[in-house]
Amino acid sequence: MKLYEIKLLTITCEVLAQKNVFDILARNRVSGYTFYEVEGSGSKSLHGKGISDKNVKIEIVLGNDKLESIVEEITRTMFSDFAIILCVGDAGVIRSEKFV
Repeated sequence: MKLYEIKLLTITCEVLAQKNVFDILARNRVSGYTFYEVEGSGSKSLHGKGISDKNVKIEIVLGNDKLESIVEEITRTMFSDFAIILCVGDAGVIRSEKFV
């Protein structure tokens, strides 16, 4: 079995920011991602228990070219207005053509 190296971008943000993230992904022609509501604790207390403080986690498997563009746009346009965390990691996929 051959694994192809690719990147995994994980975005954790307040639910109010998710539409902005989805718009950025669409502008970068990313159509595949997974998202779900999450709860957790951070430097600003417990998150995800109330209606207004729900958080989502969005996971995207993609190549370096799109990764850099998406991270740059999120950093530039969203960091000052939303609670958002970006994590980038290495991943291995079997069908690389699905993620480029």
